[in-house]
Amino acid sequence: MRITRLETIQLEEFPNLTYLRIHTDEGLIGLGETHNGADAVAAWLHESAAPCLLGGDPLQIERHWQALDPKIGFNSTGVEARGRSAVDIALWDILGKLTGQPIYQLLGGATRDRIRVYNTCAGHRYVRNVFKGGRQSVSDWNLDPEAAGPYEDLDAFLHRPDELAQSLLDEGIGAMKIWPFDLYAERSGGHSISLEELKQGLEPFRKIRAAVGDRMEILVELHSLWVLPAAQRIAAALDDFQPFWYEDPIRMDDLGALACFARATRVPVAASENLGTRWSFRELCERRAAGVIIFDPSYAGGISEAKKIASLAEAHQLPATCHDCTGPVNFTVDVHLGVNLTNAIIQEFVRAYYSSWYPQLVTELPRIEDGHAHPLCGPGLGTELQPEVLKRPDLIRRSSVL
Repeated sequence: MRITRLETIQLEEFPNLTYLRIHTDEGLIGLGETHNGADAVAAWLHESAAPCLLGGDPLQIERHWQALDPKIGFNSTGVEARGRSAVDIALWDILGKLTGQPIYQLLGGATRDRIRVYNTCAGHRYVRNVFKGGRQSVSDWNLDPEAAGPYEDLDAFLHRPDELAQSLLDEGIGAMKIWPFDLYAERSGGHSISLEELKQGLEPFRKIRAAVGDRMEILVELHSLWVLPAAQRIAAALDDFQPFWYEDPIRMDDLGALACFARATRVPVAASENLGTRWSFRELCERRAAGVIIFDPSYAGGISEAKKIASLAEAHQLPATCHDCTGPVNFTVDVHLGVNLTNAIIQEFVRAYYSSWYPQLVTELPRIEDGHAHPLCGPGLGTELQPEVLKRPDLIRRSSVL
């Protein structure tokens, strides 16, 4: 079997997403996905990846991963890493289709039947636009009431957090992630937070605890927006609310400072979707800078690298979890990994995405029931792009052919 075509698919409505389909001479097609830098990723796939892959054996997954080494930025999550991740996911999909097995089975089988989810409290149009300056901001929240969709959970955690928490519990979801401090980080560039801002940022936590008590786990997202002293001030104020974790409190380019933050709080630090490859996570683990290891398969290196990162975390007595606030293929990959990895503890899930635009793009999604995600059991990923995607007027489709 040989690779005969690389096909990238983009949609103007979803400018952060790049889909990759790898075609073979035996008719099998593998599907991959990555997020952010979509135009640049597609260009790299055709310019740099295609010459290495076309004519090659799609089952030599590890060999292709090594061949697509970017040579610069070895452990980054830049364009090359995102493209390589999409390739890796697509090749695993081909292997699963050839063998008739779901990806979690190819990884060694399920260690659990399902994995607990937490709801990232975004709205259905959250970060829909291309990030300005390469960073998301409050302007990307897209809280236009006229464009509201199902589960506008970002607006809810800002204004009705008690009702939101009860709504999630009613669906069997006992964990939620919120980020009420981002507004204040943008005001100061992350360098300081006033007592009044701190009080306002704490209000959702007070309302959630008053409404549902300890029945809801609260995960705190800080989006790497703060410098160390400001992040420590926020954590000190939050500690009594017993958050599940503090995620990416500072920029991930100073793991020594992150370790300092971790030592100053009894709440685990979760890090980081912003790191790529096992080499970055090795340093994170060795410095004891995090209590939970988060990675995104769609740009940390694909399924192959995700398995290695999780094993590295396990060797350091650390739990692992996959990031998803990106796209439906990545979420599908996450759940395959979540039921396979022995140290996976919880899975990110955005019910606003899951109930609105995810089903518009793919044929199947992991089942969510009673606060848990169940993996797809079809061969490979178990899902495909919806046929209508390839007929859309906003389609951007490009191929490199053997």
